[in-house]
Amino acid sequence: MKSTYLSFIFLLTLILSCSAPIENEQETSQNTGILTSDPVIMAYYVAERDYQPGKIPVEKLTHIIYSFTNVIDGEMKFRNEDSAGPKLEALVKQKERNPDLKVMIACGGWGADGFSDMALTEESRTKFIKSASEFIAKYNLDGMDMDWEYPGISGAGTMARPEDTKNFTALMKGLREMLDQFETPKILTFASAGWKRYYDFIEVNEVMKYADYTNVMTYDQVSGVSIYTGHHTPLGDVKKGDIEGTPFQVHLDSLYQNGGNLDPDPRSAEKIVDFLIQEGVDPKQIVIGSAFYGRVWKGVPPANNGLYQLSGGLHIGWMAYHQIRDNYEPDGKFKRYWDEKAKSPYMYNAEDSLFVSYDDTVSVALKTEYTMKKGLGGIMFWELGNDTKEAGSLLDAIYKAAND
Repeated sequence: MKSTYLSFIFLLTLILSCSAPIENEQETSQNTGILTSDPVIMAYYVAERDYQPGKIPVEKLTHIIYSFTNVIDGEMKFRNEDSAGPKLEALVKQKERNPDLKVMIACGGWGADGFSDMALTEESRTKFIKSASEFIAKYNLDGMDMDWEYPGISGAGTMARPEDTKNFTALMKGLREMLDQFETPKILTFASAGWKRYYDFIEVNEVMKYADYTNVMTYDQVSGVSIYTGHHTPLGDVKKGDIEGTPFQVHLDSLYQNGGNLDPDPRSAEKIVDFLIQEGVDPKQIVIGSAFYGRVWKGVPPANNGLYQLSGGLHIGWMAYHQIRDNYEPDGKFKRYWDEKAKSPYMYNAEDSLFVSYDDTVSVALKTEYTMKKGLGGIMFWELGNDTKEAGSLLDAIYKAAND
């Protein structure tokens, strides 16, 4: 669902309905008994160049998802196992510091192909599932995350077929049955988009019979190809009327009228959660996303401090949070603003006409609190290596909010 150097282009909204979260009660999933009333803190993780597994803050995580394997010749494999395999093994050893940590493997990511062909027939699915079983056993993992972007919809030129919808369900069913053959419970998750059109192409209620969690990518809500500024990872449910008269609102109207968007309002985490619950998804199986990276636009006019404006283009397609912390937050030319409707921060540099959309420690804490108030499964993020290594990190804020 993601790649440290590529854009991940989609995600939506979350809002729960009126039931209060169940406190101090252990929930048992129909699948593997993984779900609890406590929020999961789930990190996607790409091994850094200076890989020091002993410094990964595993004590503050419930799950870590090593990213990525790929579909290669119809099987789940590392592209370079000689390099990646020892790193994954070293990560698994970190469970000595946190015995409750679940170490998982992700397959796919933005632009990763081979899924449609792999899932096409019972024979091809069986081949992949067997390879996944062998991989999990070899590395002593606690489960896997399917990051097919996207069944039935081509992402970055990937193969997509109408049959993908049924085949994705069959694949998830087969993976669930395979994982249930292990002596210890194994977790099955999948990365899902934050926009409604995605759910026209998967049988979400069937798939959720087999998945423990759906990891909703509630970032890139304004994508890396947009020339309009906006919040790329907002929590709050912003309505069309809240942005009336802005260039971004005119842009959204055009997308809605031509069928490019199924919703006239901006995307957000609360919005997609509300949609999923209305579709019948158990809130405790919904995990929302935080972005440990920002997006930066250039040539942005000063109206509304740069928010919802037509820019001159991307300045930096994405920027790791630790770079924002080091380079932008201390720079007096950048002023931080808070959007109460979107429940999201942004920065604007009027001198250089730069606009930054990102998550900070305030917004990730709010997202975490939201998952608890609404009884969701928890929060995940892309990706851990983008966080600052200093005190007061994004993970620190999430962990504190989850445990206060």
